[in-house]
Amino acid sequence: MSGPASPPEPAPVLPAPRRRRALIGLGLLLLLAAIGFGAYWALVLRHQETTDNAYVQAPLVQITPRIDGTVVAVEVDDTDEVRAGQVLVRLDAADARLALQRASAALAQAVREVRVLQAQDGSYDAQVKARRADVERLRAELVKAEGDAARRAKLQATGAISDEDIRHAEVARDAARSALAAAVSAQAAAQQQAVANLALSDGTRIDSHPNVKRAAAALREAFLTLRRTELRAPMAGQIARRTVQVGQRVAAGATLMTLIPLDQVWVEANFKEVQLRRMHVGQPVSLSADAYGTKVQYHGHIVGIGAGTGAAFALLPAQNATGNWIKVVQRVPVRIALDGPLPKDYPLRVGLSMEAVVHLDESAPAAAPATAASAAAPADAEEQAEQREADELVHRIVEANLKPAAAR
Repeated sequence: MSGPASPPEPAPVLPAPRRRRALIGLGLLLLLAAIGFGAYWALVLRHQETTDNAYVQAPLVQITPRIDGTVVAVEVDDTDEVRAGQVLVRLDAADARLALQRASAALAQAVREVRVLQAQDGSYDAQVKARRADVERLRAELVKAEGDAARRAKLQATGAISDEDIRHAEVARDAARSALAAAVSAQAAAQQQAVANLALSDGTRIDSHPNVKRAAAALREAFLTLRRTELRAPMAGQIARRTVQVGQRVAAGATLMTLIPLDQVWVEANFKEVQLRRMHVGQPVSLSADAYGTKVQYHGHIVGIGAGTGAAFALLPAQNATGNWIKVVQRVPVRIALDGPLPKDYPLRVGLSMEAVVHLDESAPAAAPATAASAAAPADAEEQAEQREADELVHRIVEANLKPAAAR
C-alpha cells in the first residue's frame, strides 16, 4: 500500500501591496477604456447610424416587343454589355414590308383622287354655265313659240290660217315648254354635282385633305410596324435573364430579356425604426460593399425615406391585432443615391450587400420637407427619329404624286 497522500501545496499569495497595485491598474485600464469609448461615442457614434441590412438596387428595364412576330435573330446574350440603340432582337419583317408597300400605294392613290376632285371643280362649273345658257335660250324660244301660237289663234277666226298651221304652232309651243323643263332639271343636277364635288375638295390643300391624311396615318403606322421588328436597347446597360430563342413566336408585351443600367444603381438600406429619429433627406452616407471590403468606399446621400415599414408592404403582413402578439422592431427602407462616378474597377451589381453609415447633421432641421422631385424621363431619340423618317416618307410620296406626268 502506498503511504498517506501529502497535502497540496498552498498557492502563492501576492503580497498585499502588489495585489492592491494590480487591482488599481486594472481599474484604471477599465476607466480609461470607458472614458475612451464615451469620448468616441460623443464625438463619432452619436453622429452616425449604421446598418448592414442594405442592398444594391437598379432599374430593371424589360425588353418587350410592341408587335406580334417570329424571332429570326437574337443579337445578345446574358452578361453582354450593350449601348443605347443597339439591336437586341430581330423579328420576321416580311409581312410588315408588304403592309408598308400597300400603304404607300394607298397614299399615292388618295393624292391622285384628290387631284381629280379639284380638277373636276372647273369642269362642273363649266357644265353649270352651259346648262344656264341652255335654259335662257330655251326660255326665249318658248316665249317666241307662245307668241306664234297666240297670233295664229287670233287669225283662226278670220279664216286666214288653216287648222294645220294652228296645230303646228301649238306642237312647237309644247315642245319648247318640255325642252325648257328638261334644261332646268339638267341645270339643277349640274349645280348639285358641282356643290357635292366642291364639298369634297374645297377649303383644303391636297396634303391636308381627309382622305390623304387617313392614308398618311396608315402609312406611318405601317412604317413604324416595320421598324418595330427590330428591338433596340433603350439605354446602355447589361443584359440579364434572357429567355427568348430563335424561331420563337412572341406576343406583344412579352418579356424577352432584362436590361440593367449599372450606371444608375442606388442603395436601399433598411434601418430600424429607432434609428430614424434624426435621419432626413440630404444627409451624407458612407458605404462599403461586402464584395470588396472596407478598403473601397462609396459615397452618397439620402434621397428618400420609405412611406412604410417592410412588414406593412409584405405579401403576408403581420396580424398585430391577434392575441399572440410579439413586438418586433420594424425596419424602414431608406433610398440612398450614389455620388459621383463609380469606380470602374469595383462595379456595383444588383443585390450586393452593403454597409451604410449615415452621418447625422445636427445643424440641419430635424424634419426636412421631403422633395418629391422625380427626374423627367429623357425624350426617346430613337422613336423621334422614326417619326421624322415616317413624315419624310409621307412627304416624298405626296410630292411625287402632286407633279403632273410631264414634269416628272
